[in-house]
Amino acid sequence: MKTKVRDFSGESIYVGIDSHLKSWKVTVMSKELMLNSFTQPPDSVQLSAYLKGHYPGADIHCVYEAGFAGFNIQRQLSSAGINCIVIHPADVPTSDKEKRRKSDSIDSGKLARGLKNGDFKALYVPPLEQQQDRSLLRVYDRLTRDITRVKNRIKFFLMYFGEAIPVELQTSNWSKDFIRYLDNFSPGGNGNLSFQALLSEYKMLNQQSAILKKQIKELSEQPRYKTDA
Repeated sequence: MKTKVRDFSGESIYVGIDSHLKSWKVTVMSKELMLNSFTQPPDSVQLSAYLKGHYPGADIHCVYEAGFAGFNIQRQLSSAGINCIVIHPADVPTSDKEKRRKSDSIDSGKLARGLKNGDFKALYVPPLEQQQDRSLLRVYDRLTRDITRVKNRIKFFLMYFGEAIPVELQTSNWSKDFIRYLDNFSPGGNGNLSFQALLSEYKMLNQQSAILKKQIKELSEQPRYKTDA
């Protein structure tokens, strides 16, 4: 015998998703009641099928905190016809009691309840292409910081072995002549292996940085980033 599923047409339900890498804790509420709380794999398709199957006809609203998942959950649920917003974690109020009793079920319940009460302001969800462009800038920025760190390690290594850098090569921008000087530097023994590891890391990072820098320049010339004078 088939169990008859209640028709939720004309009703709104509110879904809080506490998303983690290996699982999601989900709480579902109506305007009056908590309808369910469960754990599932991190799968938007599975969640969408569950919500539509158990609450047919309902106007479904979901919320989750911005984090490692980015905007992927929002895009996937929205494409399935489910309203979903992403919020800043700092916008979720937490009492001292909740901090002491922190759990995924409490977190997802707070999200569902806050969504129902209209407490949250949705973050702007950028177009996927714009998000991809931003990732290019973020990685380039991280590579730049990594290059600075490895350059400092190389300079400290030279100092540690008493190597005085020639005055004419002491510039913030490392020239080809300076790289040739580093290629010829030999502290001896296992010091050679240690130094070559640092120098190889610098060259690899610098090569990747140059590739991204070129792509960023080309990106800046795209019509979507042109501004009227």
